[in-house]
Amino acid sequence: PPLTSDQQAVWNVIQTAMQARQSEVFLLHGVTGSGKTEIYLRAVDEMLRQGRQAIVLLPEIGLTPQMAHRFGARFGRRIAIWHSMLTTGELYDTWRRVRAGDVDVVLGPRSALFVPMARLGLIVVDEEDSPGYKQGEVPFESAGRPRDRLPPEPRVPLYHARDAALTLARLAGATVLLGSATPSLESYYRAQRGEFTLLEMPRRVMAHRGRLADLQARYGVARTVYRSLPSKVSGSGEGRYLPLPPVQIVDLRAELRAGNRSIFSRALQQALERAFERGEQAILFVNRRGTATFVLCRDCGYVARCPHCGTPLTYHGPKAALICHHCAYQEPQPTRCPQCDGQRIRYFGLGTERVEQVVHERWPQVRTLRWDRDTIRHHAAHAAILDLFTSGLAHVLVGTQMVARGLDLPLVTVVGVVAADTTLDLPDFRAAERTFQLLTQVAGRAGRGLLGGRTIIQTYHPDHYAVVAAAEHNYTRFARRELAFRREQGYPPYVRLTRLYYEDADFSRGRATAAAFGETLRAALAREDTIGGDLIGPVQPFIPRRHGRHRWQLLLRHPDPAALLATVDIPQGWRVDVDAVDIL
Repeated sequence: PPLTSDQQAVWNVIQTAMQARQSEVFLLHGVTGSGKTEIYLRAVDEMLRQGRQAIVLLPEIGLTPQMAHRFGARFGRRIAIWHSMLTTGELYDTWRRVRAGDVDVVLGPRSALFVPMARLGLIVVDEEDSPGYKQGEVPFESAGRPRDRLPPEPRVPLYHARDAALTLARLAGATVLLGSATPSLESYYRAQRGEFTLLEMPRRVMAHRGRLADLQARYGVARTVYRSLPSKVSGSGEGRYLPLPPVQIVDLRAELRAGNRSIFSRALQQALERAFERGEQAILFVNRRGTATFVLCRDCGYVARCPHCGTPLTYHGPKAALICHHCAYQEPQPTRCPQCDGQRIRYFGLGTERVEQVVHERWPQVRTLRWDRDTIRHHAAHAAILDLFTSGLAHVLVGTQMVARGLDLPLVTVVGVVAADTTLDLPDFRAAERTFQLLTQVAGRAGRGLLGGRTIIQTYHPDHYAVVAAAEHNYTRFARRELAFRREQGYPPYVRLTRLYYEDADFSRGRATAAAFGETLRAALAREDTIGGDLIGPVQPFIPRRHGRHRWQLLLRHPDPAALLATVDIPQGWRVDVDAVDIL
């Protein structure tokens, strides 16, 4: 397709560097719907013309089907898919094809970075700000068994795919293209310092023009929907732009004072009803699984907790069970309190199952789909859910952060953020950044076609700067405020943060071990001639126990943590996470 003026300006810079075979890093900051994927396709095509290969990294396996469809339409059988949900045989066949040189483009999440490409010329990191690019602890399929009965934990390096991509590109002489509507503050800061080349596409492309007649015929959309469209469109010819969807912030405290006790505000209910009347679609986002986030006895205050992790169990209504989302421990739904034998068991909080249930209760005729980890048991399930929704067989897609990024759904005119505060109040210095990124990304799912759209954010913190900036689609305003906070408090990107953590089945022994190693690190800091390093802890993290073992952590803030840690002996059992993303 012909490029818009914004795309053309960006592509001229990238193409010039690629034709000169310069190993350069570009940070492509484009709003949702600005056409970043077409830039990726052009860049890959340029590499193939040069006889070189490309890797395209995606943050979620769920984004693979849609992206594979687009790349497959452009490059045919020259592409391959790589991710952890493929079978061993499928992985082996793909690996062999890549080694034989039969594949020029590999798509997939972070593990796709390590396929053996001999002529690598380009690495694309789509949604580069996603925490999914950081390798975390390998989850156990423990089904509630104590940790000492589990097999030994596989030791996987805690790498970040973005940083690994930069290193691989330097070794291979390849170009790196980092793309996002909400770049990580680390990448944005490096671009401001001149380490990356910052390219911006601030306007949304008027897409899906050819589907107007098809949408009207299939879904009976009234022509009046389009009468005001020309006044909203800027530009001319093939390079026309649409405005970003308007975002309305709803104060849930005011809703409660007005007597509305539903999980949906009045504004969201009205928007959904209008969308259903017109045959349009909606996305409802809540970053929690299950029906209720915890179960409590109103008589004695007992809260059902996992015996191995100590965290509250999540109630899953369809299974009539309480489940731990950390170790998979399960127990049946209680009818009486195990502590006082009371019968006043109550369920608090909400997740995707509860949202779907409320939609069915209020609009019985509406068909829904749920997209979360509970509905995804095989990699084909991602494509199946997406196909069902894009074909119009469902009106509402309810999901967690899987629905927040990368999806291009032209019939979606309403996006509702049911609870915007789930990540905002976590004890993590990145809480505001993650909230802003999630809200901005999920808001960008609305209004991507000719039907337009709107987003409604429900929150108890309507004046928080992350929420306000997301509603304004104003990344610069958020970044300026958040970077000032990070500089004042001494957090990344102004200093490197290393997390060292230790687990022990015995609480007292673990505490003593953590305290002793903490003193060792403080002594190493005291011996340094440089100024700027400090140590926080040892403390127990937000989740203090997991798989029956107590957790302790130390947070080291230092300009060069590797150099400092090389001067001390790290006792057995400690894990070291340099440039940590998760400190919970």
